[in-house]
Amino acid sequence: MPRYELALILKAMQRTETAAAIRRTVEALLARGAVVRNLENLGERTLPYKISKHNRRHTSGGYFLVDFDAPPAIIRTMLDHLGRDIDVIRPTILKHRTPEADETCPGLIQPNYEVKLRSRRK
Repeated sequence: MPRYELALILKAMQRTETAAAIRRTVEALLARGAVVRNLENLGERTLPYKISKHNRRHTSGGYFLVDFDAPPAIIRTMLDHLGRDIDVIRPTILKHRTPEADETCPGLIQPNYEVKLRSRRK
């Protein structure tokens, strides 16, 4: 199963309401066959711009990251589910890039200036 990261912005709520919204989201992932690896709370912040969602304008929200493994078929249904949740302002699901085992960084390759200079002299 591929690995994904769900970035959630929840509307500003009390701690118990926020916990209930996160619990609903994680349970929805688990019900669709996902395996949740990590849940990270990034805190409540002011939004970079006002977002209108569910007939309300939001200026601040709680930021959360959910790291999970899931079959690709559930991503569309999960985004649809989160779009209908009145506590979710913005859901974004990103796919983790799996690094190749033998992938190495060659670094910066220095240009060979001597070859260029010799070709001009001829």
